Amino acid sequence: MLVSASLVLLMTPGLAFFYGGMSRQKSVLNMMMMSFGTLGVVGVIYVLWGWSMSYAEESIGGIFGNPFEQFGLNGAIYDSAGEYLLDGGLPVIVDVGFQATFAIITVALISGALAERVKFGTWLTFAALWVTFAFFPMAHMVWGGGLLSEDGPFSDLFEGIEPIDFAGGTVVHINAGVAALVLALIIGKRAGFGKTAYRPHNLPFVMLGAALLWFGWFGFNAGSAYAADGEAGLAWVNTTTATAAAILGWLLVERIRDGKATSLGAASGIVAGLVAITPAAGSISPVGSIALGAIAGALSALAVGLKFKFGYDDSLDVVGVHLVAGLWGTVAIGFLATETGLFYGGGIGQFVVQALIALVAIVFAAVVTVIIAYMVMPLGWRISDEDEHRGIDEVEHAESAYDLA
Repeated sequence: MLVSASLVLLMTPGLAFFYGGMSRQKSVLNMMMMSFGTLGVVGVIYVLWGWSMSYAEESIGGIFGNPFEQFGLNGAIYDSAGEYLLDGGLPVIVDVGFQATFAIITVALISGALAERVKFGTWLTFAALWVTFAFFPMAHMVWGGGLLSEDGPFSDLFEGIEPIDFAGGTVVHINAGVAALVLALIIGKRAGFGKTAYRPHNLPFVMLGAALLWFGWFGFNAGSAYAADGEAGLAWVNTTTATAAAILGWLLVERIRDGKATSLGAASGIVAGLVAITPAAGSISPVGSIALGAIAGALSALAVGLKFKFGYDDSLDVVGVHLVAGLWGTVAIGFLATETGLFYGGGIGQFVVQALIALVAIVFAAVVTVIIAYMVMPLGWRISDEDEHRGIDEVEHAESAYDLA
């Protein structure tokens, strides 16, 4: 579990390379700093009240845990009898580390929708508030025994049917994807959106970032089995298979639509497949993961163009990849789950439950993000158009990625 936690932690620097490579040369450092800044903010907050809000025994309306019950991990690590252990014998402190890395990467994902135009201090303030009021409650609702968990009201709709979110389709990807869409709409477009060609400045960075994300995702998914056993092995194989299929799905769409298969498409297909398999990794078969991944890659390849059709500046395709593939992976369980899925004779119940928990996640994330976005509005979200033209790296950090002199 410590190795899995370390792999998930690596995902955030991997995301920094992925997003940084997709950015323009004058904004790459700021894009990477948004991920590294998230590491700092969330890494501290999680120990103070994040664990307690996610997994405290006292639940506030099934929405979040009491933040003061184990504030600063007080009473979470040791008691008079010694070390606290989970049911399987895992020390609680190990789970704290594992879960903290999920919180960090989820917040960092949102930053890809905000490239080149957001003040760094405002982003860090938003990150602190969003992880507190959006991520921790969602983690509690899904994994901490709350409203969307196996113990919640949705498990009573159909006999033998419980909500399934193995490693974070709702908690991580729908949550972050909805937040990215909301912020893109509220903050507005980059100064040249629709007129300027925003080409990735370093495609090898993008591919390196995708490779690190894929590597780290084995901790994300296989680690969520909480044991070195067959379930972890199934999650590992499904993660690999779905991701491989998603590459092919994305590249096929590119080939048919554009006539070329691109390195950016391959890297983006990797992420789409990883996102889609996250909620389903422990409940579908490897053959089912081929279908899930291929469809995820194709859907996301088509969805990334919606920002031009509808006019929202999702700079690095957080909505097109994480929201779309996260939704698909969550509801596809209703068809592909080997025990309860429609294609395996389980009826429509699992699909209905999955669709409902996805809908609740969308509404919750949207409402909370809107409130927080306007709460930090007095700080000022945007740098000026002139500073955006100069380059946010120079304006916000007094640095440049490349010394061309």
